[in-house]
Amino acid sequence: MKKSLLLLTFSLLAITNGIAQEKDKKEISNDANDAKIVKNTYNKWTVEVIAGQSKGIKPYSDGYFSSNPEHYFGTFKFNNFGAGVRYMFSPKFGIKLDFNSDLLQNSNGSESFDFKMQQYRISVQGVINSARLFNIEKELGRFNFLIHGGLQVSQRTPKNENLYNKTTKLYDISNPWYNHTEDDGGVVIGISPEFRVFKDFSVIVDYSMFLNFRQHYTWNGVQADRALYNLTGQMSNISVGLTYSFGKDDLHGDWAIITSKEMEALDALDKKIGELEAMMNDVDKDGVPDYLDVENNSIAGVAVDTKGRMIDINKNGVPDELEKYLANSYIDKSEINNTIEGANSELIKKLINEGYVAAYFEFNVVKPTDMSSDGIGYVLNYLRANPTASVDIVGHADEIGRTKYNEKLATNRANAVKDILIKSGINPYRLNVIPGGIDKSVDPKSPEARRLVRKVTFKIKYNKILSILKKQSL
Repeated sequence: MKKSLLLLTFSLLAITNGIAQEKDKKEISNDANDAKIVKNTYNKWTVEVIAGQSKGIKPYSDGYFSSNPEHYFGTFKFNNFGAGVRYMFSPKFGIKLDFNSDLLQNSNGSESFDFKMQQYRISVQGVINSARLFNIEKELGRFNFLIHGGLQVSQRTPKNENLYNKTTKLYDISNPWYNHTEDDGGVVIGISPEFRVFKDFSVIVDYSMFLNFRQHYTWNGVQADRALYNLTGQMSNISVGLTYSFGKDDLHGDWAIITSKEMEALDALDKKIGELEAMMNDVDKDGVPDYLDVENNSIAGVAVDTKGRMIDINKNGVPDELEKYLANSYIDKSEINNTIEGANSELIKKLINEGYVAAYFEFNVVKPTDMSSDGIGYVLNYLRANPTASVDIVGHADEIGRTKYNEKLATNRANAVKDILIKSGINPYRLNVIPGGIDKSVDPKSPEARRLVRKVTFKIKYNKILSILKKQSL
């Protein structure tokens, strides 16, 4: 029987190893044309060592029993020791091979007659990771529970040399079945709660029930009455131990994060929806989404075209609606042109100074965005049309990052805009860089809101020196 058990053990290990290699090959192969293939790696192999108590439930001869009736839950004594190895075919299902030794005898203080039964058993069981089966991994956290069941074979040998003599009340009857081994087989089912204490170690508690189909012996070591028990026996076991999961990943295989194809598709869809929502933002509230808006700082209430640009048919730098309003506000039509020209200059200056004109930047970037060229061009046109004006260029940054770094970043953004204006023909003397620092006026958790404060703003000023030089040149 021992040779048979060893042969069964090595055969199962070889089969399991072959299946594992085949499974690994399947995971390594990847069809480039199938975008739905998801490669999930997790530690598939787990070893465990346990110790606990096994108790025979039936059959027993009269006067023999395992529990101590003086205790509500009997007397606990470590009489079971075992080790096993488990391989998970998938995150939910696997197979387990274990070997156990049980020494069953009457409890200390029990009124049962003395007996001793040595048992060795090997079982092959299917295993279910219930946390993943019921999709409650997040709720359980470090806890988990496994369900297992399968077939087991065993050897059972009576070790009580003498039997109790009720007449003499002595152990003076020789046990004819002493040291006679029998082979047996049956089924086992159990549940194993576990708690992960380290990344790859867990504490496991197991409760299992055994049903034997070919048990000739009673648990006290004599031939069972076949008329009463029909060659069947029952045993229970409760044990505690440690499991270790090994493989390429750091985390225990029973707790590895597994992303299914369906979850991968849902995550991709959620990301796409987020991108679409960001594209549909309308910062300047002109009715044109930002991804189509080439002028995302238009004045509220002013008509824009399909690209978000304020309508200016005569190209004089003033939106037509504002120009029409200014023209209708004067009674003397002969002075309209001169008035509009002066009003235009003041209006443009006001728009610039109040922040309607600005240059914007991506996160941690010094170069202005492509859409910012309109704002910078707005300021450039004003400076060209007003040679006695100068401008303060104020750089800003959002709250994300270190304070000193962001303050430097804000100044560098202002200098970048200054360089653009210098290369566009504006005298550096008319350009003054001012570090605006960190803008904390928006919610730092909102990426959309932070986009509004990563900017450079402008302040138009009257330059007395330039005015005097202009007069002298005249």
